[in-house]
Amino acid sequence: MSVYLASVIFVVLAEMGDKTQLLAMAFASRFRWQTVLFAVFVATLVNHFMAVVAGSYITRFIPIQYIQIGASASFILFGLWTIRGDTLEGEDKRFNFSPFWTVAVAFFFAEMGDKTQLATVALATKYSNIIVVWLGTTTAMIIADAIGIVIGIVLGKKIPERFVKWFAAIIFILFGVIGLWEYLPKSLLTTPIVAGGLVVIVILVVLVARMNNSREKKAEEESSVEPTT
Repeated sequence: MSVYLASVIFVVLAEMGDKTQLLAMAFASRFRWQTVLFAVFVATLVNHFMAVVAGSYITRFIPIQYIQIGASASFILFGLWTIRGDTLEGEDKRFNFSPFWTVAVAFFFAEMGDKTQLATVALATKYSNIIVVWLGTTTAMIIADAIGIVIGIVLGKKIPERFVKWFAAIIFILFGVIGLWEYLPKSLLTTPIVAGGLVVIVILVVLVARMNNSREKKAEEESSVEPTT
């Protein structure tokens, strides 16, 4: 149960503000929300099964301690990725099948190499439990995308997206730091190295946040410019 809950929590946080959550929100404005969620469920089952198998397979070749260190570091990267944010680049208009297959196919390909898929791989390598991680991450995707649809469509985005994004990012970075502290050799965890590492993380957070703010400002300026006739 602890592995299942951990998988749910991590992937729910990873999906907040993610491209696939934005994709689900976009499709919910065009199709019935029931169709969107069912298509997300089917696409996630297939996609994340591939991810957990890959994550479990890696442990046969790489010592588990190295994998745990890499997984912990990846959580910090996921936090930075969450701060950076995602935007849709035509994924909601790329496919033209029936509503169900349009959502399922688009969602499947959008999830390939996405933050939540990589988080699933990391969880599978950390816990070495394919079925439980698979079920947990699939549950998490349904929860997160349902939240996205409610926030975006029903509640009219009353919950600030920036708050959700930063909350998720901080949780990711925190668990990444804790994981590194737990799995790195104790001989490396000297005061100067630990302090320097924390400073680097803070600097990266500030830089990524500034980059994201600049990108958002540029997008707002471009959207405010009316096309000339």
